[in-house]
Amino acid sequence: MSFKQLSIFPILLLCLLSMGKADNPSLPLIPFPKELMVISGHFNLNNGTKFLAPKELKNEHSYLTSYLKNNHQIDLQLKSKKRNEIIIKINKSLPSIPGSYQITSDANLLKIEAYDESGVFYGIQTIIQLLPVNKIHQIDIPLVQIKDQPKFQWRGMHLDCSRHFFNTTFIKKYIDMLAFYKMNKFHWHLTDDQGWRIEIKKYPKLTEIGSWRNGTMVGHYREQKIDSIKYGGFYTQTEIKEIIAYATSRHIEVIPEIEMPGHALAALAAYPEFSCNKLPTQVGTRWGVETNVFCPTAETFHFLTAILNEVMEIFPSKYIHIGGDEVPKDEWNKSSFCQQLMKEKGLKDANELQSYFIQRMEQVINKRGKIMIGWDEILEGGLAPNAVVMSWRGESGGIAAAKMGHPVVMSPGSHCYFDHYQGLPEKEPLAIGGFTSLEKVYSYHPIPPDLDSSSGSFILGAQGNVWTEYIKTSDQVEYMMMPRMAALAEVVWLAKDKQTYANFLNRLKLQIPLLHHKKINFCQTELSK
Repeated sequence: MSFKQLSIFPILLLCLLSMGKADNPSLPLIPFPKELMVISGHFNLNNGTKFLAPKELKNEHSYLTSYLKNNHQIDLQLKSKKRNEIIIKINKSLPSIPGSYQITSDANLLKIEAYDESGVFYGIQTIIQLLPVNKIHQIDIPLVQIKDQPKFQWRGMHLDCSRHFFNTTFIKKYIDMLAFYKMNKFHWHLTDDQGWRIEIKKYPKLTEIGSWRNGTMVGHYREQKIDSIKYGGFYTQTEIKEIIAYATSRHIEVIPEIEMPGHALAALAAYPEFSCNKLPTQVGTRWGVETNVFCPTAETFHFLTAILNEVMEIFPSKYIHIGGDEVPKDEWNKSSFCQQLMKEKGLKDANELQSYFIQRMEQVINKRGKIMIGWDEILEGGLAPNAVVMSWRGESGGIAAAKMGHPVVMSPGSHCYFDHYQGLPEKEPLAIGGFTSLEKVYSYHPIPPDLDSSSGSFILGAQGNVWTEYIKTSDQVEYMMMPRMAALAEVVWLAKDKQTYANFLNRLKLQIPLLHHKKINFCQTELSK
């Protein structure tokens, strides 16, 4: 061993001792990598830096090039005589887990290798988090050796665009926030009682009538006040395809939710013939659960099949969410048609009728080679054969489904509902209720302790939900999701035994300048402590 090698040995030894531990808050990395080694020195990123990438990584090459040019005025070069280059490449010898990657660097070379394209993209996000804010033309990046991979395959965020509508510019910003923290699922809630937000060409009245309501509840639900301001909007199919392409370029799957058989008032305002009472109605103006739901007639199934087929033509996602939650049975129990149908099908109660309804729709979805997801109420009356369950009323539904061998996404209201208060109500914007602090989100573990390893393997991951009854603006969406989304991102990426809240909080504080730079509105309740 040479003298030069001996001189750096203590540094390397110290780094090796800390490798793999999530207890180094000195770098602003969220989620924290599985293994990290920091080496003395820097890689200088500048206008002379060469950037090499194979053709199959054209998207990732373009993403990093554009980011550096727009944020740091650095133009990477295809050719350069300098010994200063970035290389990105696919390396199939890495762990065969989608999203796995490694970063190696020295003073002359920064290399990102990954099992697949998404892993390269995640490695790029890690590098971006290391960049100092407001530095231009040249940047010193700390030398790191990183081996990283996600813990869970479902790392999701939801956004309700029915209660309040958000334009495509913000939807793209929302997707960028997900991408920054290596989230890979965007659950887009597009229909509900208070508004239908997706263009369906076969049924134009869904948006002509169903996307507009004649007023909106103001103040808290208990006050029962409704204004008289017409409110609405919808996404054209062209706009939706644009959003899907934008998300896909960031390795995010966009999963549409088309609610049925409940939360259907906006659709029934447009087409009342698909309710049991067939009476004219209006798009919902108040929050809560409406009793008017789809009636399980042949005509209704034809209507919903046509809608889902059109949705599945637009969305390449292998998952289609049908809601299935909070379905009052009042109209079904009063309907002579429903009672006769139950008798003919040998269904003992309205819960089994709901299961019959859901299974009919699952057949439509499965026929197109896609998978149906529903909230945990789809367990009631019998679970559809191939369904994925999204557990929101605690974990019990998810536990039951996993024990039955069904894939599960955990999203319990206790830890994953970001419409809840995150501080003292008197110091926070009006919210639906509840209390979900940043630390509480970080404490969550998607695999419940009472599941054995076999059943636990059916837990795909977890998802944060942003319901917007009390969230009117995009700024408020950001405030409610951030930084709780960052906490959830680390929960679903990093192994539980490497998670430490204090260190996460320190790293999050280091990201404050970057969040300001990205013009993200975020809650600072925990960050100010």
